[in-house]
Amino acid sequence: MYPLLMPRLPKQNYHDIERIIEVDFLRATEAAALNSLKWLGRGDKEAADAAASDAIRGMFDLMNICGEVVIGEGIKDNAPGIFKGEQLGTWLPGTPQFDIAIDPIDGTTNISKGAPNSISCIAAASPEEGVKVALRDIPSFYMTKLSYGPRVIQYMQRRGDALKLEAPIPETLAIVARAVDKRIQDIVVMMLDRPRHKEIVDQIRGVGASLRMIGDGDIAAAMAPAIPDSGIDLYMGIGGSPEAVLAAAGIKCLGGDMQCKMWPRDEKERKKLIEDGYDKELDRIYSADDLANGKNIIFCATGISDSALLRGVRSQGATAVTHSILMRAKSRTVRFIRASHDLSQKTIRLRTTNREARI
Repeated sequence: MYPLLMPRLPKQNYHDIERIIEVDFLRATEAAALNSLKWLGRGDKEAADAAASDAIRGMFDLMNICGEVVIGEGIKDNAPGIFKGEQLGTWLPGTPQFDIAIDPIDGTTNISKGAPNSISCIAAASPEEGVKVALRDIPSFYMTKLSYGPRVIQYMQRRGDALKLEAPIPETLAIVARAVDKRIQDIVVMMLDRPRHKEIVDQIRGVGASLRMIGDGDIAAAMAPAIPDSGIDLYMGIGGSPEAVLAAAGIKCLGGDMQCKMWPRDEKERKKLIEDGYDKELDRIYSADDLANGKNIIFCATGISDSALLRGVRSQGATAVTHSILMRAKSRTVRFIRASHDLSQKTIRLRTTNREARI
């Protein structure tokens, strides 16, 4: 006789479910970094993005969660990607729910050129009482951003000074300089290298501060001011809205903050946002907590090429070394994880083949 099948238990009310499952999210970004590494410097950003996405989907296929992508990527350039509304995880009855913001590769152009500043990252939020929208989907293509670290926040609380997104650049840099106990000419600002930033660049250089211009990948860049010893004091400029939300999740875990505002690219986008009912939102200044709300938030990322946040993958012979960060907003525990992978034994679960594959 076969034993009687036990009925499935109802949904479990796990305490701190994100603590239990957080390492699985990290395995997903590690897999994305390792699977995309072969495309580093090969000039094909879509192939790299497809490889990272395939590995992330494959890892999620092993995770007993009901995950829904509320902020995805790939829409900008029609590249392969993981998109808003996609379901990740097994979706078995009773398994925990997660809203997910994801970028399999932030910095696809960088990885195609073999350049620095590409990472794979995930933010995830489990349901929390009183939090209606944990990871906010911003309707505009771009946002104006200003991000800073805990020392700046502590200084503002102590002295009453306040950074404002739309304040004159010299005023902003003066406050940051006082907060981090530096001369203005020793302040380092990170920014995307874009023609639209010419006026901001001129003002920063006009007061003698230093710039670190990056070609792509502003999630790691926006988080850098909140990372001790990153060498970056401030991030500012105009970049993608989905990237702002992912950065906000990480910045919250690090105790920093950011200010963002929707930045329509042209009058056509502005009119469309107004028609869609976002006219009042156009003037709103969002904080990190507005974009990533609540405490049940995980952020993890793995470096593909070197950035201000993480070192990239190091591959030598049959060994690859990954460098990752894993954080929770609730505890503000920040883990930097160096993992050594024996490539003669290592396999990655891929969605396309539905099996484990050698790297």
